[in-house]
Order: sequence, then structure tokens, then C-alpha cells
Amino acid sequence: MLKKVIEFSMVAAICIAVGLFTGCETEAQNSALLGTAIGAGIGALAGGDSEGALIGGAIGGGIGLMAGKDAEQKKAQQSTQRQIADLRADQNTVTVWITNSNGSKTEVRLRREGSGFIGPRGERYDSMPTNEQLSVYGM
Repeated sequence: MLKKVIEFSMVAAICIAVGLFTGCETEAQNSALLGTAIGAGIGALAGGDSEGALIGGAIGGGIGLMAGKDAEQKKAQQSTQRQIADLRADQNTVTVWITNSNGSKTEVRLRREGSGFIGPRGERYDSMPTNEQLSVYGM
């Protein structure tokens, strides 16, 4: 039993050292390294020899790599969806400048919805609101 613990500790130490010195830049690489370390440890304990550790490490690394690549693809897809949503929101936003009583200007952002507009406080306008209608946002 002590021999198995020593073997497992050595495999784990080697995996950690490799991870520290090589550094992983992507989610897939991190997952592959973690999978290799876990697989090698389980393989060494189950197989009782270095062959079990090698097989476990290879299988764990492969599974970790696949899981990491899947996570990277999901992150990229979510990022793209966020960018599209932001672009659509920008296209539906109209900025109106209201002239205040002291001559300064106040920015009012309206959101286009159908044929009308939604004001900053959620009020609905059937057409483009006038300066008088938006004066509540000025001074």
C-alpha cells in the first residue's frame, strides 16, 4: 500500500511540475492536464504499476482535452451572442439632445420599438417625442 501511495505521489508531483513549468494557455490545455493527472493517479492506484498510470493518464488527458474544447466552444458562442445582442441594442437606440433653460444640453436615449419609442423611464411615445415632451430629463 505504501508503494502505491509513493507511486501516486510521484505521478502527481510530475504532473504538477509539468503544469507549472509549461503553463496552459487555453481551457482545453488546462482540462487535459487535470485529466491526465487524475487519470494517472487513478490508474496507478487501480493498476498497481506504472503501466496503469500511463493508460489512466492517456485516457484522462483525452477526456479532459475534449471537455476543455467543448467549454471553449461554448464560451466563444456566448461571446458572439452577446456581441450580436449589443449591436442590435445599439441599432435600436436613438440619442436626442434636449436644450435646457440655461442653454446647456442634456442627452436622452430612446429605444426604438416597432413604430414608436420607449423613453428612459419606460414611457411609450407613438412617434418621435418633442423637446417639450422630453424636457422632464433636462434642467
